[in-house]
Amino acid sequence: MKKLFGTDGVRGVANVYPMTTEMAMQIGRAAAYLFKDGNRRHRIVIGKDTRLSGYMLENALVAGICSMGVDVLVVGPLPTPGIANITSSMRADAGVVISASHNPFQDNGIKFFSRDGFKLPDEMELKIEDLIFSGKIDSLRPVATEVGKAYRIDDAVGRYVVFLKNSFPKDLDLAGMKIVLDCANGAAYKVAPAVLEELGAEVIPYGVKPNGTNINAGCGSLYPQVISEAVKEHRADLGIALDGDADRVIFVDEFGNEVDGDHIMAICATQMLKQKKLRKNTLVATVMSNMGLDIAVKRAGGKVVKTAVGDRYVVEEMIKGGYNLGGEQSGHMIFLDHNTTGDGVLSALQVLATMRRADKSLSELAEVMIPLPQVLVNVRVREKKDITTIPEVALLIGDIEKKLGDEGRILIRYSGTEPLLRIMLEGQDKYQITGWAKEIADLVEKKIGGK
Repeated sequence: MKKLFGTDGVRGVANVYPMTTEMAMQIGRAAAYLFKDGNRRHRIVIGKDTRLSGYMLENALVAGICSMGVDVLVVGPLPTPGIANITSSMRADAGVVISASHNPFQDNGIKFFSRDGFKLPDEMELKIEDLIFSGKIDSLRPVATEVGKAYRIDDAVGRYVVFLKNSFPKDLDLAGMKIVLDCANGAAYKVAPAVLEELGAEVIPYGVKPNGTNINAGCGSLYPQVISEAVKEHRADLGIALDGDADRVIFVDEFGNEVDGDHIMAICATQMLKQKKLRKNTLVATVMSNMGLDIAVKRAGGKVVKTAVGDRYVVEEMIKGGYNLGGEQSGHMIFLDHNTTGDGVLSALQVLATMRRADKSLSELAEVMIPLPQVLVNVRVREKKDITTIPEVALLIGDIEKKLGDEGRILIRYSGTEPLLRIMLEGQDKYQITGWAKEIADLVEKKIGGK
């Protein structure tokens, strides 16, 4: 059982345990020790988003890593996938991202990439925790010339922009396209506009003035209504909304209608099937994806493999199965032919390339998938108790599952980062499943609900 790491690194309110400078330094020390594999000089890349607390945690991590005899390459604000890319392209031993993704500015987090740009497996995170909580790391202290140095990589943004542009087909451009772009006042505020403009698009930017406290604040992928209104106002071809660390993306079409991750996966998977570029004719999604996605991909001659929620689990399944496309309904899209993790800007470029190649609008492409009605209800709980051990709840769920049959499903899981039980129902009748979801939620609230 992990004590620090959740589904996506260590996360919490900045300056409150475990997101303190003291713990950040310990995490840096333990990780640096584990990433050393010989007598050569080792290097770890550190990047962050635009949160105020990023400065504090960055310095603590730098100190911890250098204290273990490992050099640090500091890149400053850069999207999470950009840090993964810089880590692998510079042949560094690991990468560290200081970000709480789509969470509000007062939160922050720490997550790692291995030297090949992939997120760390659970076993490595457990080893980091063991070094910290056992106290073993305290006695491991290099001295004199063996301590590390810190260097700033000034051209990190430029390197990543070039990488992104190279993922776009050489025979295409975005000339004549008008795109509303919301960068959530986050890590992509420089990168994303530069990429789209250099490819020829007219960009109408939102959320590109970070001040340390406005990241994700009423903007970005959690608030698609911002770009929806802007697309209609400017008569743009589409809108693109990133989250704070730009590893996820949500779109709106030319009419201002939201196009979520499931629709994007359907668009990309079916196009790749036509081009015979979808490996093993398989898309990897999570259990949260709508059943409409399965239907759309199956109709096109492919299949969908499901994983637990979390882009790291999607990537693990992709690597294990030899697949090259995966993602989440929330907008994490992984194109393993191009990058090793979810990349909002790169995903947007793949969708734009599909629009150009097919000469179709986003609304036309999105028609490939018809979603089943889906209802999601969150219940705050005082303990994360196995639902199957609560007889009344288990009985109610079983009864509803019988009524749904093959035309719907129930998915119940706990949040990996908050004391929440997530109850999701899909079915043909939205009013019916909404009532059932509320019935389950009310019973759970009665049994284990609480602050």
